[in-house]
Amino acid sequence: MRPVTFASLGLVVAVATLPALTGCERGELTAEEAREAVSESSVDSQASALTGNTVEIGTTFTIGKAAKEAATELRSFVESQMPCADVSLAEATLTIDYGKRAGTCTYRGNTYAGRHVITISKNEEAQVLVEHTLVGLSNGKVKLDGTAKVTWDVEDKTRQVDHDLAWTRISDGRTGRGTGSRKQTPLGGGLAEGWQVDGTRSWTGERGRFDVAIEGVQWRWKDPVPQAGRYVVATPKGKSITMAFSRVDEDTIEVRIEGPKRDFTFRVNSEGDVGDS
Repeated sequence: MRPVTFASLGLVVAVATLPALTGCERGELTAEEAREAVSESSVDSQASALTGNTVEIGTTFTIGKAAKEAATELRSFVESQMPCADVSLAEATLTIDYGKRAGTCTYRGNTYAGRHVITISKNEEAQVLVEHTLVGLSNGKVKLDGTAKVTWDVEDKTRQVDHDLAWTRISDGRTGRGTGSRKQTPLGGGLAEGWQVDGTRSWTGERGRFDVAIEGVQWRWKDPVPQAGRYVVATPKGKSITMAFSRVDEDTIEVRIEGPKRDFTFRVNSEGDVGDS
């Protein structure tokens, strides 16, 4: 038996808001629409990091143990790392209420509030299934509610994530709800560096429904947008928009927006600020 850690599985859950890409019903893609797409991609990263970092807390147990025993092991880890949280255990389900005890619930640079329920449904040598429920989970920037089912293939060091989540951006109250199914694999440097995501997501918000294909999108923990890969987005008004990412230097990522009749290129710095290329 060996511990379930991100070092051994090299994975992260990246489930949350989708890039809010919009277009006019007719005519070319405007600069304003393209800039909004890049800005919303940065917001997506914040929500994704919140979910991923929270799920990371629930990955430290030993593969092959009985589910209840693994959950008990996980409880001990959470209590050691997050003494501010109230942690309860029922069979193989762990319930974490952040901020119920004295102290600040900070982990990997995020300060948490809300509830996280973790159920270890399967814990076998070849496959691990963990189900997550997020209730008002917040880091002060975004708030998430919903579920994620996470299946590890231990041999391949990959993870399949299926989610159904609602989100609220706290600064302006903007809301949406999305579902998706994605395969995640570690980058060359392992989870310490980041992960690659391939799959699909669908998102419905104030402007309607967006369907997103995720193709080789590579994330690093410290970046506000992906460093490689692309999103291909179908908008509510029938437009197809591609958002492609490429690294310029350690502090800068170039984002190219290709839409009907016009293309735009922006550069995003490490703080998430969007400028012209």
